[in-house]
Amino acid sequence: MGFMEDFIKKNRITEVECLVPDMSGIARGKIVPAEKFLRILRDRGLRLPEAIFVQTVTGEYPEDDAVTSDENSDIYMIPDERTIRFVPWYEEPTAQVITDCVYADGSPVNFSPRHVLKRVLSLYEERGWKPMVAPELEFFLVQVNKDPDYPLVPPVGRNGRVESGRQAFGIDAVNEFDPIFEMVYDFCEAQDIDIDTLTHEAGAAQIEINFNHGDALELADQAFLFKRTAREAALRHQVYATFMAKPMQNEPGSAMHIHQSVVDADSGRNLFSDANGADTPLFMSHIAGLQKYLPYAMPLLAPNVNSYRRLVPNSDAPINVHWGRDNRTTGLRVPVSPADSRRVENRVAGADANPYLAIAASLACGYLGMAQGLEPTDPVKGSAYRLAFTLPRHQGDALQKFNACKPLKEVLGEKFLDAVTCVKEAEYEAYHRVISSWERENLLLNV
Repeated sequence: MGFMEDFIKKNRITEVECLVPDMSGIARGKIVPAEKFLRILRDRGLRLPEAIFVQTVTGEYPEDDAVTSDENSDIYMIPDERTIRFVPWYEEPTAQVITDCVYADGSPVNFSPRHVLKRVLSLYEERGWKPMVAPELEFFLVQVNKDPDYPLVPPVGRNGRVESGRQAFGIDAVNEFDPIFEMVYDFCEAQDIDIDTLTHEAGAAQIEINFNHGDALELADQAFLFKRTAREAALRHQVYATFMAKPMQNEPGSAMHIHQSVVDADSGRNLFSDANGADTPLFMSHIAGLQKYLPYAMPLLAPNVNSYRRLVPNSDAPINVHWGRDNRTTGLRVPVSPADSRRVENRVAGADANPYLAIAASLACGYLGMAQGLEPTDPVKGSAYRLAFTLPRHQGDALQKFNACKPLKEVLGEKFLDAVTCVKEAEYEAYHRVISSWERENLLLNV
């Protein structure tokens, strides 16, 4: 309380955005005058309806919601003072703070995404372990699209032309949109979002931002805020930034690669390599847990119907959970690295995933492998695309697997699995009510 009050007064903040990441990773919450924010904090006066966490990406609520109370009672927003930051794109001095939600008795809303990540991290903490993560987020810049029936197209760059070819790692291609990225970096610096490398990815006007490695909860907060930031910077240049997994049919999809390692909580020593720099059994078990359980956690890594369009062979995206050393065709890649930065890169998650849930799922699967002492398959040499497609192919299949996995229910919480299921089934049903342009083009006069 004292830190936030000092921040607000010192920086003459006039308004505070109180943010709650919902199931889809959308920022919900309230905007309040700074004076009122400080006043109502003292009596826990910021409230939201409990159903905020089962609101679908379309803004609707599941009819078969068996998770929230019949009364849709209030929950209380508890700001995490460590997350208070400027909102750099407003003229008036404005702050933002990420909040956790609790019931009237002080117990957490155990199906809220940020709590689920905290729950997984507490399991590591009990064993003296601390996960370290470094997300990589891909996204596309596209022209403003006012009619969703029309396909997306890349924006016009400084040279006055639309990028038509693929310019992976192209320096000049990135510079075509330099004003946007300069604003992104400025906005991130003002918010203490610790981004590192910016590169042009394989798609037309597709960009990747790498985050520096660190605490899992803090990096999830940063990734959550970065999505808002990138969209805002692009809009100020009359362009959209989209984190859809597969926004354009002839372009690769966008991923959220998650580099993860585990260190000793006391000494900070990387537990994935031994004194001689060799892989430890704990590292192998972590990989084995990812192999065994990631296919069951797919609703958290590929949460939307569009997510599964990205997971196709020969597309810079995995189709299975084989692992390999410096092998980008596998779902799990072990980069070449010194012993103190030994890690595994989970390449399955899409950019459209909720960062809290994608990181929680990835760490939960690795944790189960370590706790159960699992052993991985042999690493793949050559292309993993020659091997079987073992990930779910669509959202319905993914939800069935998700609900059939008892170990994940124990780690993530049964009520959380129920909440995810009711939200995603409602979205899946809504999707199936829409007739696509492909159906009209190919079936209207031919069948």
